Amino acid sequence: MTGSLTMMDSMAKVVTDEAFLQKAEYLSDEMMMIISDLETHCSNLSLAEDKGIGAIEKRLDALQEKIVAWDSDQSMIWDRDPEEASEYLNVVDEVRQVVESLGSLHAKVRDDECNELVRRAHSSLQMAMARLEEEFVHLLVQYQQPVEPDHVSFRSTEDDPVDDFSCSSFDEEPIIGKIRSEISLHSEEFVIDLVHPTAVFDLKCIAAMMLMSGYDKECCQAYINVRKEALDECLLFLRIEKWSIEEVLQMDWSLLNSKIKRWNRAMKVFIRVYLNSERRLCDLVLGDHSLSVRDSCFVETTKGAIFQMLNFGEAVSIGSPKPEKLFRVLDMYEGLSHLIPDVESLFSEELGFSILTECQEVLSRLGECIRLILTEFKNAIRSNTSTNAFAGGGIHPLTKYVMNYIKALADYSETLDLLLEDQDDNDLSESSKAILGSLEKSTPVVHYLLSITSIVESNLEGRSMLYRDGALQHIFLMNNIFYMVQKVKDSELQKFLGEEWIKEHSKSYRHHSISYERASWNPVLLFLKDEGICNPGSNSPSKTVLKERFKNFNLIFEEVYKSQTSWVIPNSQLRVELRISISLKVLQAYRTFMGRYSSHLDSVRQKDKYIKYSPDDLEEFLLDLFEGSAKSLHSFRRRIISIHSKDQ
Repeated sequence: MTGSLTMMDSMAKVVTDEAFLQKAEYLSDEMMMIISDLETHCSNLSLAEDKGIGAIEKRLDALQEKIVAWDSDQSMIWDRDPEEASEYLNVVDEVRQVVESLGSLHAKVRDDECNELVRRAHSSLQMAMARLEEEFVHLLVQYQQPVEPDHVSFRSTEDDPVDDFSCSSFDEEPIIGKIRSEISLHSEEFVIDLVHPTAVFDLKCIAAMMLMSGYDKECCQAYINVRKEALDECLLFLRIEKWSIEEVLQMDWSLLNSKIKRWNRAMKVFIRVYLNSERRLCDLVLGDHSLSVRDSCFVETTKGAIFQMLNFGEAVSIGSPKPEKLFRVLDMYEGLSHLIPDVESLFSEELGFSILTECQEVLSRLGECIRLILTEFKNAIRSNTSTNAFAGGGIHPLTKYVMNYIKALADYSETLDLLLEDQDDNDLSESSKAILGSLEKSTPVVHYLLSITSIVESNLEGRSMLYRDGALQHIFLMNNIFYMVQKVKDSELQKFLGEEWIKEHSKSYRHHSISYERASWNPVLLFLKDEGICNPGSNSPSKTVLKERFKNFNLIFEEVYKSQTSWVIPNSQLRVELRISISLKVLQAYRTFMGRYSSHLDSVRQKDKYIKYSPDDLEEFLLDLFEGSAKSLHSFRRRIISIHSKDQ
């Protein structure tokens, strides 16, 4: 019909064209008849339009009356009988059709009557659209589902009874590594109904009507406003507060630690459950809109909440690079990197550009923060020095902290291999360089771990020099290197540092064990040697020399006993092995010496003053060594039968 009218309008223009009519005398009778018929047809069309306007006006009056009546009723239409809601949509659709019809006529008929009808029709449609928008918002709010669905639980991990060993001092041993998530969410498995399904159809019908009526922008804005508030409620449920960057930077570590753990958990639930479900709701309700419109609505609905989440990640990334933060920042980095594919699937590359870019930028900043922390960790080990020796020669807190730290790092090896590049060999000891060269496959993580162990060993060497007693220097190094070896053997570190590292460091702690025995017990054993016992030119032992030998042995043994009972070897296996080794040397030498020479002192008064201890006594005393509790033999009284008792 529209095409016919256009053609008729063109022909009518031709008929009324004055220049054309002036040349009509040259037309044939047949052409004149055709033109005459066209004039008659145009005249009849004008009359028909006049009659159509009257009918439209009558229909508009009836529709306008209904629209006004509904609008005056404050109760929500969709809360009443469903048939009434359907009737209202039908009336609105008729108003829309009237507007379209008047629009077509108005293009041809430009009189006051038509203008007034057009104004009234648009006014009625606008009133209807305002009411539909109100009903639309009401349905979105009224039928919004509870934030936590039954099949998705969110439990804040910062309160979990895990071994939270993050600390800010080398004097504290424990370190917490990767937090194992109790669930693994996949987007397709956790799409939930954010709005009750019974309301979705009505929402879609309203949205479609507003779209057909040219009020799609108003519809989308109303949708965006409501759903933005819903996502804000979601963040409240996830206990995500609106922290400014300054507030995050001022948090003490205990608070920040708990916030980061909460953020990691919340990000997964927020993106894989709520955003995915929000995307589906948007596609359902605005299904008649174009994909680009739906994408735009989804972006506008979600970007505020997403930026709020990412803002916390950015604040953490620009904080001071303290070693205790590393594992929580690694959790953030890995969590976000795993979620970025989900974000990319939810947002179009064009309309979601700002969101996708911000995700990548925060990820990059977290990665840079990790690199800074790893460098700072090295510096912290180097600078952790002291002027006082560590009491007892036990395992230094630095050794425990660092080994637990790098043990936890092994769980993040894949991520760290991506972040650690272009490391130099300045921190590697010569033995570590050799070990690195012997490995079949060297990765950035292996290089970093070797550099850390090298720095620790160098630190321990320096600390050992604080002991005045050379034997205690070896005990200290033996304890700490043995601890390092056990940590590597009993963890994933073995896979990275390799068997060669374990072999070399096992040799090292055994070397210090042997060196301790030599430094500590060789001076003791000197008094149990045969050389110099006999008088010059005689084969008979000198009683004076024997008394001096036994007396000096007693004194040096008592001195060793007193000092080394205060020393400590924490590992029971190592402690027993060293005691056995000492016993084999000392007791054998003492028994042999006593067997050869004790009888030569039988005639000496107060023999037990010189031969104070039996081999069994010494064996019992040696069991007291390395327990970390100083003891003395000054009050010791032999519990054996005296020589005089034997004679009787």
